[in-house]
Amino acid sequence: MKRKIKILCVVGARPNFIKIAPLLEKFKRYKRIKPVLVHTGQHYDFEMSKVFFQELKIPKPDYNLEVGSGTHAWQTAKIMEKLEPVILKEKPDLVIVVGDVNSTLAGALTAAKLHIPVAHIEAGVRSFDMSMPEEINRVLTDRISTFLFCPTKTAVENLKKEGIKKGVYNVGDITYDTFLKYIGIAQKKSQILKKLNLKPKSYLLLTLHRPSNVDNLENLKNILEAIGKSGEKVVFPVHPRTKKQLKKFKHLITYKLTNFRFIDPVGYLDMLCLEKNAKKIITDSGGVQKEAYWVKVPCITLRNTTEWVEIIKSGWNILVATNKEKIIKAIKNFNPKRKQFKYFGDGRTAKKIVKILKFKFNGK
Repeated sequence: MKRKIKILCVVGARPNFIKIAPLLEKFKRYKRIKPVLVHTGQHYDFEMSKVFFQELKIPKPDYNLEVGSGTHAWQTAKIMEKLEPVILKEKPDLVIVVGDVNSTLAGALTAAKLHIPVAHIEAGVRSFDMSMPEEINRVLTDRISTFLFCPTKTAVENLKKEGIKKGVYNVGDITYDTFLKYIGIAQKKSQILKKLNLKPKSYLLLTLHRPSNVDNLENLKNILEAIGKSGEKVVFPVHPRTKKQLKKFKHLITYKLTNFRFIDPVGYLDMLCLEKNAKKIITDSGGVQKEAYWVKVPCITLRNTTEWVEIIKSGWNILVATNKEKIIKAIKNFNPKRKQFKYFGDGRTAKKIVKILKFKFNGK
């Protein structure tokens, strides 16, 4: 008789919720898979956490570690400290981690130390910029994972160059599963354009949260001033970290941002709607870069590098870092018209992952 497979899934931040939703939905269809959901509490505000559980119909976590904010080292260590007794109690056959946040690395390290196999969803992704905390998390997580589920061919090649060939699977991007399911729903249900009195293609959408951009006054001023000088209407959902820094630097940012519409972070459906109807998207987020590509909106990325090199090659994304002239020029002139390619799979990533895990643990 085949036994049940207990799988402990670790999530903690907004991008994790989007990635785990389709997998948990697929798990429901198999009686022999028992998922245990652990929310580390890395993101805890309603706009950054609870609204995603509601909209994506993610079940209430079996455990909420309520770790909260802190330095990278403190947060990672605190998650490990609180997660270890959960793993010891549950004795899972597998621990799944997703993406590249601190919860990802903490979950992988804790499981590996307890000799529990780790599956990393979104393995092999590289920006080759080790100054990014996310890059450190990705590289280390991949080194200790048993199952490496890659979103693209490029990710598989990255792992191969690092000497990682065993347990590597190109299954596509699980975020694309979620996007395909909810883009139509977002267009029907979201009232965000009406709420903000926006017309389609009448605004730029800005997201900004990376420490290198928001914690550095010079970089933050360059970005905001360049976008301000564009004269375009700018919708800016403000990340909690960015909000904190804007308050801190308020008296030092003298440029009048009269064309900016500052709003609180929005849920997944509203974000998709804002992305779909934007004239252009300006961001430092990896996830938003992909969503911009999928909704066919030009993306201007406020970084020197990106982990999603496919979109750069396609001509739909341009890197401008914090260079004022490049930002202004891209806002004015960047209008890609090239054909798009299916770099990120077919939207059946969760199904492929479940099939692989079922075979590895039960032989079918």
